[in-house]
Amino acid sequence: MSDHPQPSIRPARATDEEDLGRLDRAVWSYLHAVAPAPEPPYESFFPVHAGPEDHLVAELDGRLVGYVRLGFPTSLASNAHVRQIRGLAVAEEARGRGVARSLLRAAVEESRRRGARRLTLHVLGHNKPARALYESEGFAVEGVLPEEFFLDGAYVDDVLMGRPL
Repeated sequence: MSDHPQPSIRPARATDEEDLGRLDRAVWSYLHAVAPAPEPPYESFFPVHAGPEDHLVAELDGRLVGYVRLGFPTSLASNAHVRQIRGLAVAEEARGRGVARSLLRAAVEESRRRGARRLTLHVLGHNKPARALYESEGFAVEGVLPEEFFLDGAYVDDVLMGRPL
C-alpha cells in the first residue's frame, strides 16, 4: 500500500480554467506535445469544442494536479460510439502517485456512461512511459503513422491506441 492518498477525480468546472491552463503550460514538453510551447497571451484552456463538461480533473490534498480531456475522433454520426482521449496531463510534483492511472480509469467509466463502445487516443512513439501506462490499462496499438511529426530535431511516430469498453 502507498503512503500517499489516492487522487480524487471529479468533473471539471468553469472555475478550474485558470488552474488547468497553468498546469498545461507547466507540463508542456515535446515528449507529448506536437505544438510549440505556449506563449502569452495564452488561449483559453477550454476551447469551443471542449468545455468543462469534456474534462475530468484530479485533486490531491485539495489541489488540482491533473486532467483528462475527452472528445470524439470525428464529428460523424457513424463514429459517435467512439470517444477519444484528447489530452492528459499530471503536475510534475504529483507524478508517481497514481494520478494518470486514476484519470484513465475515470475516462473509461465516463466514456461507458456516455454510451461509448470504444476509447482511443494518440500518443507519440517516443513517449515510452505513457505507452506503457496505456498498455497496462488495456489499450493496444491499432496503428502507427511513421515519422508523422518533426519535434525538437527528430522525426516522431504518431501511435493510435484503443480499447473496447
